[in-house]
This record gives sequence, C-alpha cells and structure tokens, in this order.
Amino acid sequence: MNTMAPTLLLVEDDPALAELLVWSFEAEGYKVLQTPDGEEALLIATETPPDAIILDWMIEQLSGIEVCRRLRRHPELASVPIIMLTARGEEEDRIRGLETGADDYVTKPFSPRELTARLAAVMRRTRPALAGQTMRIEDLELDPVAHRVRRDGKEIALGPTEFRLLQHFMERPGRVLSRAQLVTGVWGHDSDIEERTVDVQVKRLRAAINSTGGRDMIRTVRSAGYSLG
Repeated sequence: MNTMAPTLLLVEDDPALAELLVWSFEAEGYKVLQTPDGEEALLIATETPPDAIILDWMIEQLSGIEVCRRLRRHPELASVPIIMLTARGEEEDRIRGLETGADDYVTKPFSPRELTARLAAVMRRTRPALAGQTMRIEDLELDPVAHRVRRDGKEIALGPTEFRLLQHFMERPGRVLSRAQLVTGVWGHDSDIEERTVDVQVKRLRAAINSTGGRDMIRTVRSAGYSLG
C-alpha cells in the first residue's frame, strides 16, 4: 500500500450507522469506501484493495460470513484485516466469524470510538507500516514515519519510489508479487506505468539494499515476478 491515508472498506447496510462510521473513520484519517452490498463489496475490494475491511454479518445479497470466506480465498486480499460487526452476541457465532477468517469481532451496539480503537489494534498487528511501526526482515529495517531504511545498522538512501516499493515488499514478506501487482500497489490502480519500469526500479532497489554487503534479499521468480525475504 502507499504512504497516503489508509483505505477502509465499510460494508454496512444500515444507512444511519454507515453514515456515522464513515464520518468517524474519515475524522481519524481514513479514506472510506462504503457499500451495503456483499457482491459489490467483493468487486470494490478486488478493484481497489483496501488496507482494512469493516464487514457487517447481515448485509444485502451475500452474508458477511460468505464475503469474508471469499476474501480469504483471494490471493491479493487474503491478508487484509477484517473486523466483523454483528448483533449476534453468542460465543458460537463469534467463533464461527473468527474461524471464517475475521481478525476481530464487534457486537452491536458499540461506540465508534471502540471500533476505531479495535481497528487500530488489528492494523498494528497486521499492517505495521500503516500503524507507523518499524518493519524488520532479518537485518533490514524500514521506518515508515521517518522514511528511513537501514541494513545491518547502516542507513541506505532510497528515492521515494524505491522506498514505496520496498515498503510494499516488506508488508508482504516471502510473497511472489507480479509486475502488474507491483504497478497497482506502488504507483496506483490508474497508473500508466509500464511493467518494464518495475524491472528498472527493482534493479535499483536491489543495488541499494545490497550495497552494505549482505545477501541478495530480492528473489526474481521467472515468469512470475519478485519476492523479498
């Protein structure tokens, strides 16, 4: 994801509650995409992968449980944090939601402050860069707030694009990312950047993070893309 405001997908079919939550999350600095419809939620998430999802259990078209299940099967969305909202307070329902892949579960009624706090806690665990926490893979460190990168304690100078590219890799350690996925994640969904540009930027990033003498941490996967780890 980029270093701009984190994107939140809110899937809620109660108009009054949806309006309140959109206002609350925008006040906390999120960019909010909202729909009352489970089918549309899957389309939005696929076209514009969000940084987190708030998902009501009882929504139009598809149930929240089924939406959660399908999101977890999607390779690009499997690791996106999901909080489920429901009026169902029984332990069995909570367990079912968590087993389907939800990261947390909030029972109605709740306060917007509680929900924003729960979302922040989930994102600290799952997306440390968005929570402003330093990310580490072996001896490589990235500080998203100070915009600093170090390897083996030595500072590495990166340009803005290389920094975003490294951050995108470090949020998905070990995952093979195609050139198309890197274009979307680093330059944006509507970018006209050519995939060849990705190869050039990866080459520059590789040279920079290997300049301290450590092993090559970026793996080229033939006909598939690149992986960091």
